[in-house]
Amino acid sequence: MKHLDFPPQMLPPGTRSLFGEVPPAPPGTIFVLAEEGGYAVPPRRYTLLFGRDRDVVHVAVGTNDPHVSRKQGLFICAGQEWWLRNTGVRPIELPGSILLTGHERRMEPGFTPLLIRSSQRRSHLLEVRVTDGGPPEVAWSTNALTKGPDDVYELSLSQRMVLTALAQQYLIGDPYPQPVSWRQVADSLNQAPSVERAWTQKSAEHMVSEIRRVMSQERGVRGLLRSELGEPVGNVLNHNLIMELLRTTTLTSQDLCLLGLDG
Repeated sequence: MKHLDFPPQMLPPGTRSLFGEVPPAPPGTIFVLAEEGGYAVPPRRYTLLFGRDRDVVHVAVGTNDPHVSRKQGLFICAGQEWWLRNTGVRPIELPGSILLTGHERRMEPGFTPLLIRSSQRRSHLLEVRVTDGGPPEVAWSTNALTKGPDDVYELSLSQRMVLTALAQQYLIGDPYPQPVSWRQVADSLNQAPSVERAWTQKSAEHMVSEIRRVMSQERGVRGLLRSELGEPVGNVLNHNLIMELLRTTTLTSQDLCLLGLDG
């Protein structure tokens, strides 16, 4: 099918889930669907907006939830590939509990469900399918290309919550920030509106230690292991970790909403 035969078009309310088949469309066409309908656009220079304000976006999502931004995000295409960008306050969750905050992510061909979690313990589903001319596929993998100011680290939801709790003084904007104590990390996690497990000081410390080890050994980040520094170490290891996460915009003030805090 030629692009001229498939102009940008609305998907009416009641459109069937994009998990199954979609109407015939040129390869690279993006279909986006929420509870009130959706939109489809073939690959071309285009910006497709989604968010709470149905009057200013192509796809309305979370229209009755004030915690979803009026313009929560957008899909942008420069002619071939579609990229997802979060422009709202709430993180956008991709398969694998990967949270999109201050960077972009390329949309792979196939079906990808996106979740916008509200601080009111609600979730809003945004279905996305990018056609490739073949049979339907589900894009459950988490290794789609991500780009940002540097090299963004992919984190699970649990990892992001623990690191946000540890780095909360940095994200809030304290003029003299320090990593908070493990007791405060555990307390912040257990009081979070989206907590899915009980946290202890030890479980939080173990997760952060493992993150530092992986980033040191697999990504070559220096200053994250005790063996690299002289005693006393104090908070230096976690400070170096937080600074790397901030430098790459892996953590941003938007993540504070996971703890029920304002950035």
